[in-house]
Amino acid sequence: MKLPAHQLRRQTVRSFVEREIAPNIGKWERQERIDPGLWQAAAKIGLLGLRIPTEYGGAGLDDYRFRFIVLEELARAGAASVNAGISLVDDLVGPYLVDLGTDEQKRRWLPGLWPGTTTAAIAMTEPGAGSDLHGIRTRAVRDGDEWVLNGSKTFITNGGHADLVVVVARTGERQLSLFVVEDGMPGFSRGEPLETMGRRAEAVTELFFDHVRVPAANLLGTEGKGMRHLMERMSIACFALACAESALRWTLDYTRERSAFGSRIAEFQSARFALVEMTTEIEVTRAYLEARVLDLGAGTLTDTDAAKAKWWTTELFQRVLTRCVQLHGGYGYMLAYPIARAFVDGRIQAIYGGTTEIMKEVIGRSLLA
Repeated sequence: MKLPAHQLRRQTVRSFVEREIAPNIGKWERQERIDPGLWQAAAKIGLLGLRIPTEYGGAGLDDYRFRFIVLEELARAGAASVNAGISLVDDLVGPYLVDLGTDEQKRRWLPGLWPGTTTAAIAMTEPGAGSDLHGIRTRAVRDGDEWVLNGSKTFITNGGHADLVVVVARTGERQLSLFVVEDGMPGFSRGEPLETMGRRAEAVTELFFDHVRVPAANLLGTEGKGMRHLMERMSIACFALACAESALRWTLDYTRERSAFGSRIAEFQSARFALVEMTTEIEVTRAYLEARVLDLGAGTLTDTDAAKAKWWTTELFQRVLTRCVQLHGGYGYMLAYPIARAFVDGRIQAIYGGTTEIMKEVIGRSLLA
């Protein structure tokens, strides 16, 4: 699947991750925020803004295999929180601006996004509306050359310090639109950091909008037609698979070295069968996912296929994690081991970006269409 250019890229990314990220993950999780300097360092080696056009300073790469490599190397280091930050640039806010933004909007926001000098967030989830976007209550009403925004959002990664936030708001009975809210706009405020089970370095917060007057020039895309999910769901799927592969790799190493009753754990039939089953499921899943990555690059990926990839890989990851923790025994419960951190970090993957149940609804409706 990957060409020599991809392999060269992997060497660069792996070296950076081993040098700048892996030694600091524990510290960032404890302080509940990634050091801002990481993003500037990542930008210097081209880790951010892969799809941002070169005229705005990005790499201008539509080949998602380059992003997949970054996902794999971050998973290898157990750096889920770091991946969430990069995903906001490369899978969410960046693509929204590139695909939906006007020339003026791109000139305003893209040059600061890829070098990490502008921190971004995307605000969809609300206290009463998660995967069901029809339940969104945040509303924007047109008033002359401005939109008046009222409502609240929750579980927002980077919410506590984002310079710009892409907000999903209702602009009609059946219409959802996207607005870019900038730091400092009157009426825009942030809650205290939320205490999450895992991925504690993501700085997750609530956001509040009290009669925030957003310029009409900050409407992103066409009114009522702003939502897209392909890139986000493929990003989650690729990271879930990469994390499952890392969990299996750690477990293979552990069971080859650890002994019980005079034999290595990997020599017990029950352990061997578990390792065989996980290996097979992961390899079969990779074949499917790599084909969907190529579809994404060709512009032929459907919402249904992205939903299939998202729910299957994230549920596979849950099964792999549970079995791998069990094979680690008591050490699988210790956060000093990467498998334990992956266990608490990974649970969210079957929830955000659309729960497994919502993904099955998307697929089911396509079957009945």
